[in-house]
Parts: sequence; structure tokens; C-alpha cells
Amino acid sequence: MNKIKILCFIFAILFGVFFFIYGEIDDSPGGQLLGLLAVIVGVVGIIKSRKKTS
Repeated sequence: MNKIKILCFIFAILFGVFFFIYGEIDDSPGGQLLGLLAVIVGVVGIIKSRKKTS
């Protein structure tokens, strides 16, 4: 179960990077903000899940 969670957080980071780049191309500050939030959620989720297992 933990590996699935980490994989979902990695996908959230990749999705966030995609949104951030697409928001820059489309000149959309809202898209960039959503991308940044997705990256932050992914990183925080990975850190929290790693702290629980160690």
C-alpha cells in the first residue's frame, strides 16, 4: 500500500510540473498555481510517508 501511495505522489509531482510548464506556455497564472500546488502536495506527501515508515 505504501508503494502505491508513493507512486501516486510521484505522479502528482509530474502532473504539477506539466501544469506549471503548460501554464507558462498558455500564459495562465492559475495553471501555474495549480501546478505548483500539485508539486508541493506531492513532495510533502512523500516526506510524510517516508517519516512514517522509518
